Amino acid sequence: MAHEVMNENEPLEYQSETGRLNILGFWIFLGAEIALFSTLFATYFVLINRTAGEIMPGELFELKLVLIMTFLLLTSSFTCGLAVHELRNRNTKATIAWLIVTVLLGMGFVGFEIYEFAHYAHEGATLSTSAFWSSFFVLLGTHGLHVSIGICWIIMIMIQIKRRGLTPKTSSKVFISSLYWHFLDVVWIFIFTGVYLLGMVK
Repeated sequence: MAHEVMNENEPLEYQSETGRLNILGFWIFLGAEIALFSTLFATYFVLINRTAGEIMPGELFELKLVLIMTFLLLTSSFTCGLAVHELRNRNTKATIAWLIVTVLLGMGFVGFEIYEFAHYAHEGATLSTSAFWSSFFVLLGTHGLHVSIGICWIIMIMIQIKRRGLTPKTSSKVFISSLYWHFLDVVWIFIFTGVYLLGMVK
C-alpha cells in the first residue's frame, strides 16, 4: 500500500514498513537457528570420541573434497552479496543473474555432500555405525537440508522478481534470503574447522 512507502533514499528492501518488520522478524528467526545448530554442535563434540571402535573420521575425511565444498559455498556467499548490491542499484537482470550463480554453486555443494555421504556409507560409516557417526550425519545433514531449502527459496524469489520486478516487497525477500544464505556459510565455517579439520588430526 502507498502509505507504507517510507524514505526513498533508503535501500529498496527497507522502503516499506512490512519489509522492515519482515527483516526484523527474520533476525529473530536466525536466533532460533543459532540455538538449533549450537545444540547439534554440542551433541557432536560430546560424542566425538564415541566411535565404538569402528571407523575413525580421519580414515574417511578427504581434505580435497572438503575444500571444494568450502570453495563452492563461500563463493556462493560472495555472489549472493553481489545480488544484493545489484538489487540496491535496482538492476533486475544483474540481480537475477547473480542469484542464478548462487543457486548453481549451492547445487554443486549439495551434490558433493550427497556424494560424500554415499561414499562414507559405502565404506561402512552410517547413522547406525556409532554415536559419533550418528551425530556427524545429523549435523551435516541438517546443514545440507537448510542449504537445499535455501536453493528452493531463492528460485521462488527469482520467479517473483521476473513476474513483478524489483519492488520493496520482492527486494526484502531477496535481502532476507541473503541473510539466511550468509548464516549457512558461517555455520559451514564452524563445520569445516570443528568437524573436518579437527577430525583429520585426531
